[in-house]
Amino acid sequence: MRVAVTGSHGLIGSALVAKLRSEGAEVVPLVRGRAGSGELSWNPVAGTVDADGLAGVTAVVHLAGVGVGDHRWSTSHKEAVRSSRIDGTATLARVLSTMATPPAVWLSGSAVGYYGGRGDENLTETSGLGTGFLADVCARWEEATAPAQQAGLRVVHLRSGVVLSAAGGALKKQLPLFRLGLGARLGSGRQQLSWISRRDLLSAVAFLIGHDELSGAVNLTSPEPVTNAEFTVALGRALHRPAKLRVPAAALRLAMGRQMTEEMLLVSQRAFPQRLVDAGFTFADPTLPEALRTALADRDLHHA
Repeated sequence: MRVAVTGSHGLIGSALVAKLRSEGAEVVPLVRGRAGSGELSWNPVAGTVDADGLAGVTAVVHLAGVGVGDHRWSTSHKEAVRSSRIDGTATLARVLSTMATPPAVWLSGSAVGYYGGRGDENLTETSGLGTGFLADVCARWEEATAPAQQAGLRVVHLRSGVVLSAAGGALKKQLPLFRLGLGARLGSGRQQLSWISRRDLLSAVAFLIGHDELSGAVNLTSPEPVTNAEFTVALGRALHRPAKLRVPAAALRLAMGRQMTEEMLLVSQRAFPQRLVDAGFTFADPTLPEALRTALADRDLHHA
């Protein structure tokens, strides 16, 4: 099996490359700028890809995109988040749709942000589109794959939740304060959090590559979402530290801006991986305590 991967240096991509190679696959990273040995070059801004190098690829996993929570949501950062996802996806869709022998499957990134803030509503892949900046980005991100779908490719939209790993992402940012005993719930703490361990997300991607019957949206989340308050307590326990503080919503809005606070920190999304469960996928870390034990030992980006 030959798999092309974008975003191969990120939290998910780097570990996915290592996992697939350990399982015997040939992995070809798509990189911006000059390609090294075994890599292919692409430029999502210019709309170019080394199409000849994609010949013979079995699957494409598209993970590239500017980090949503890396900066405050200025107008320029929101545009970078949007364009890095939509433009890159459109470029791949155009190239893949015109290949004489395209890959059997294209797994393209998305997120549970698609659903917007939904309170305690149980969300599955059949739930409708929400509202807000992230919901709009996810919808347009998924829509950008349309040319490939129309050309007959099996396309899977990876609607991932918050990925738990001490190697990066939200958890890495939280750990310093929690280790000092300054862990705190955000706002009321009642907002629902849809999460997944990095190990389970990688296994789910590999699972989806091999299951030809699955296409369209797939939630990559644990089957046991929790509230922010429950997550705060569990992380404190995993670190053997108290976590009894609370950050008022007003303070979050002042520090991070209203829109980012409402759509990332206080948003409530209770998503379930219905299609994965129905297809027989087995989670290694189905509960939060198990996932946190895995995540806290998950430090090396290249050997997850």
